[in-house]
This record gives sequence, structure tokens and C-alpha cells, in this order.
Amino acid sequence: MSALDNPILASLDSLHAGLAQRADTAVRYPREVAPFFAVPHAGDPVDDAVAELLAPGELVLLLGIAPLSVRNARLHAFPELAQMVCDRPLEDVDGPVIQVLGEAQREDVLELVALVYPHYFRPRTMEMGRYFGIYQDGRLAAMIGERMGTPQAREISAVCTHPDFLGRGYARRLMAFLTNDLLASGLQPFLHVSHENVRAKTLYERQGFRVRRNIGFWSLTAAQ
Repeated sequence: MSALDNPILASLDSLHAGLAQRADTAVRYPREVAPFFAVPHAGDPVDDAVAELLAPGELVLLLGIAPLSVRNARLHAFPELAQMVCDRPLEDVDGPVIQVLGEAQREDVLELVALVYPHYFRPRTMEMGRYFGIYQDGRLAAMIGERMGTPQAREISAVCTHPDFLGRGYARRLMAFLTNDLLASGLQPFLHVSHENVRAKTLYERQGFRVRRNIGFWSLTAAQ
């Protein structure tokens, strides 16, 4: 099985092993980093792990593999996501300077994602990888970053543009920049997008990404 078939587990077993919180065979990111939880096999018992790793009422998300059953928690299946990969460099897109986003820009990042990408970004999400952005008129106009990953691959995430700066090609510029940087480093860029997000999926396809597979997507909510 490709590591990308269970990307949360693969990431926490390799690139982000230092962030992993484990119980039995289950593993998760710290809640202030990302709301992601994983198991190696659908048949693995997770009742004790859920009780140990999740706070009462806490919701986490799973990709690729979910437990067949879990006691004292609610498992909900969402529509499958498109897992997309890119195999060759993208055409460069001209535009404003792209800068590294670090601790000094953290508040700007959190303000932007709270506006347009609120569901998966947490106060420490930037610890998962590199982040880049475009500033205009003293404001963070658009950004992109790395999230999960393995020694061979990196997930592109948090591709977002402030509503005041839409239509300027900033997302395409950032996508080309980061994708090409990863490929030049010998890494496979990948990302996840909802099939219902036609605008974003079409953007990725036009730039050169392809659907590798449809991947299961679930939430798991611990009992109160």
C-alpha cells in the first residue's frame, strides 16, 4: 500500500514522528497542531485509544482508513476527497514577491485562515512545514503551506486568498512556486480537495495536478 493511502499515519510515522501522540495502534497530532487521527488497519480496536487520546466531545478527522467500529464515539463518513499529485514542473506565474512566513507573520496567517480556511488550521499548524505568502498594501493577500508528509512526499495545504485580492492569480503563483520547489527537491507534491470545490479542483487540474485516487474522509467525535 502506498504511504499516501493512509497519509496521516504515514506522516506521523516519519516526517512528524516528533509530534505523534500514540495509544495502542492509534496515533494523532496534538490538538493545537491539527485535528488528525489515524489507525493502521480498519479492524484495529480503538476504544481505549479514543478514550486516552481524545477529550470528551472532541472531533478529529481521518483520511484513507477508519475503524470499523468504535464504542463511546460517533464515526461519520463524509464524501470522498480527491487526492491529487503532480509529476512534472508547473508553468511559472509572474506576480508579486513571495516571502517565507514565520513566527513574525503568525498573527497575519491566523487572521487570514480564520477568514477563509477555518476548519483545519490551528495555532501550531505552521510547525508542520514551510509556509509562504504574498503581501499587498501591508496585508497578507494569499498564502500556501506544507502539511503532512513522508520522506518522499509533501502535502500542499492552506492555499487561500483574501477576498479583497481574488482574481489576481496569486493562488496560481504560489501553487507553481511550491510545487516546483518540491519537485526540484525530489519530493512528490500532493493535496486533498473536495470534489464539490469545483473552482479549486479545476485550478489544480489546469495547472498540472491529476487525481491519484478518491480517498475516504471521516470525522470521529468522542462521547461527552
